[in-house]
Amino acid sequence: MALSVLVIGYFMVVLDMTIVAVASPKIVDGLHADIPAVVWATSAYLLVFAVALLPAGRLGDRFGPRDVYLAGLALFTVASLACGLSSTIGTLIAARAAQGLGAALVTPQTMAVIARTFPPGRRAAAMSLWGGVAGLANLVGPLAGGVLVDQLGWEWIFFVNVPLGVVGLVAASRFVPALPGGGRGFDVVGVLLSAAGLALLVFGLQEGDSWHWSYGVWLMIVTGLVVLAAFVVQQARGAPEPLLPLSLFRDRNFGLATAAVAAAGAAVPAVMVPLYFYLEAVRNLSGSRSGLVVAPMAIFAMLFVPFVAKFGDRTHPRSIPGAGFALFAVTLLVFAALMTPGSPVVVFLTGAAVTGIANACLWPTLAATATRDLPVAAAGAAAGAYNAVRQFGSVLGSAAVSAVIASRMAAHGLDADAVVDGGSVTGIMTPAVRHAFGSALGESMYLPAAILALGLVAAALFVRAPEPEPASRPVPVPTSVTAGERLDDR
Repeated sequence: MALSVLVIGYFMVVLDMTIVAVASPKIVDGLHADIPAVVWATSAYLLVFAVALLPAGRLGDRFGPRDVYLAGLALFTVASLACGLSSTIGTLIAARAAQGLGAALVTPQTMAVIARTFPPGRRAAAMSLWGGVAGLANLVGPLAGGVLVDQLGWEWIFFVNVPLGVVGLVAASRFVPALPGGGRGFDVVGVLLSAAGLALLVFGLQEGDSWHWSYGVWLMIVTGLVVLAAFVVQQARGAPEPLLPLSLFRDRNFGLATAAVAAAGAAVPAVMVPLYFYLEAVRNLSGSRSGLVVAPMAIFAMLFVPFVAKFGDRTHPRSIPGAGFALFAVTLLVFAALMTPGSPVVVFLTGAAVTGIANACLWPTLAATATRDLPVAAAGAAAGAYNAVRQFGSVLGSAAVSAVIASRMAAHGLDADAVVDGGSVTGIMTPAVRHAFGSALGESMYLPAAILALGLVAAALFVRAPEPEPASRPVPVPTSVTAGERLDDR
């Protein structure tokens, strides 16, 4: 019951990563804003989310995961109401930033509670439900967003979070155990260094293309890397209550699983950006029909999660995620070869289903492998680090694929004016331009395929956890001792 309650908050967090993109054109009209400003409504959420994950995980260790989860869910719910009531784009951006902070407080606590309440033998099943909820949210986001925007208005993509949040708060207060916190202080210097470094790095990566990768952008990125290096040094030299205990990475599987989830996190947006452009621009499908083509990805992910839960604890840690990475990468290579104006759409429906199966093999097993052998006291810090790296991978993948698409378009003799008119993809491209654009998008699929290959290498290096020693071993009884003496000894 506690797990079922916790995933309500996690569902809302993942839902708001995808649902806002559908409403962006309506927000432009409703708030009389320009496109870059509306893009910031999404960027503010992702930026604050990524920056706050590490300290949020440590706050769960310090004050107890349930209390931090409740605070995060309350903030997220109130911020969602503020988003829906926004009358200016500035107010909406500020409310979305507050949503991002609430999301950061919620996310690591869900993993931490799973790690602290489920024994290792049942943890993969719990993580499978956790991963399945993410798949459901990814499916519901674009489809529900389209219906809400068309029928009720863009405000309702935020208002829908309010009743969900209230139910989640009441249920979590009743059913989630109040696990104790620990520690005597908080690493304020570590918080400041990690927040500044991640903010500079993430901001530079997200806005690099908008600023044409100017010297200022590169200076911001390099400064962010330097500050993060200073953060690592400060943590290694013995902060009294380290924000990121580097001893976590002595656990081989945790370090490898964190690298693998970064690869998976980077690959997903690097797939979705060119795929949606292909379906809508090259194939002239509407947004809702494009969403239906991609829907099997989430549907099959949810259908196969129970099978992963059933066998995840019985197989070698590398088997299921290794198969997921390989299956995902091979499917993208097929996509790369078939992203032409005349390819059957059923190929992409089938491919979406296969990638859904691959994702079912990845997300729950990687999370279970990362947390399986860690000490309970480090659950919050580990969850914060794991989710921060995953979120950073998503930002990096999104920025990288944009640069690759622009490069491949230039290689095919295309510029933005050839395929975009007034900020919207046109439906009147010539056959030659349509074919060239499809080729450029297909070639960009090699990027996520290569990233997934790196994840496969990390997963291949997982090791099986040693069997736990029995709590007590029976003392052998000499055969010469009588039954009465044995009973007395016992």
